[in-house]
Amino acid sequence: MTDWAAIAEHIAAATGRPFTPTAGPRPVGGGCISDAVILADREHSYFVKTNTAARSEMFEAEAAGLLELAAAGALRVPAPLCWGRTDTRSFLVLERLQLGGPTRGATAGRQLAELHRHGSPTFGWSRDNFIGATAQPNTPNADWIDFWRDQRLGFQLELAARKGYARTLQDAGERLRSDLDTLLDHRPQPALLHGDLWGRNLGWLPDGAPVVYDPAVYYGDREADVAMTELFGGFGVDFYAAYREAWPLAAGYPVRKTLYNLYHILNHLNLFDSGYLGQARDMLDRLLAEVR
Repeated sequence: MTDWAAIAEHIAAATGRPFTPTAGPRPVGGGCISDAVILADREHSYFVKTNTAARSEMFEAEAAGLLELAAAGALRVPAPLCWGRTDTRSFLVLERLQLGGPTRGATAGRQLAELHRHGSPTFGWSRDNFIGATAQPNTPNADWIDFWRDQRLGFQLELAARKGYARTLQDAGERLRSDLDTLLDHRPQPALLHGDLWGRNLGWLPDGAPVVYDPAVYYGDREADVAMTELFGGFGVDFYAAYREAWPLAAGYPVRKTLYNLYHILNHLNLFDSGYLGQARDMLDRLLAEVR
């Protein structure tokens, strides 16, 4: 049995109706971690992500994150249908949504603020997951500073050291970790976060309703989500105006934005190449200048 036939059987089992694709999988571009295809019969079509068989845990965590976001009822997400692995691939089958509708940034901003009002007693989550292809620990912790110091900044710095970047980053990184209480003195409450909210993870339905996908869910400072929307662009002024109208940000956010986005730049350094090394070092230097 081919991988696609096996995945089709999983789809049939999950939906309770026969599913025999009428053609081969149709590739969908844009992913940098996993491959994506459309798998369809004469009546139904599905969005299917695949990776190596060893990556099945990544898709299981992604499905759990989508379900967590969906339960909040604030932002639309594609519903996960089934996930698992064949002999050679891991896979995640999602509801196929027709994207490409009109952009309504103000709606997305208001709905993101609504998502962030869903809280938890602790920071972290009930399970670990992934940020891109990198493991992301989420051990619950009642202290945000400790959580960010160890499970976000410290974790990525340790990965960078293993990849040979210790001399460039480690001393500055450890100094920053020791001074986090100076930068994170605004007492955030645990908020449900998308966790990987850049422009390519936001789409629009035909009626303009926003959709988010590819999450790295956990409960954290809501500013971490807002900060990432600013890292690579793609979110307009109406998005930020609507978010701030719904829930203003605390004083000091511009500095914390750099701290939160350092996590993602370190992750890009660890995932891709040394092209992010200079940016990571510059961000460390700017943050250390704030605590001297």
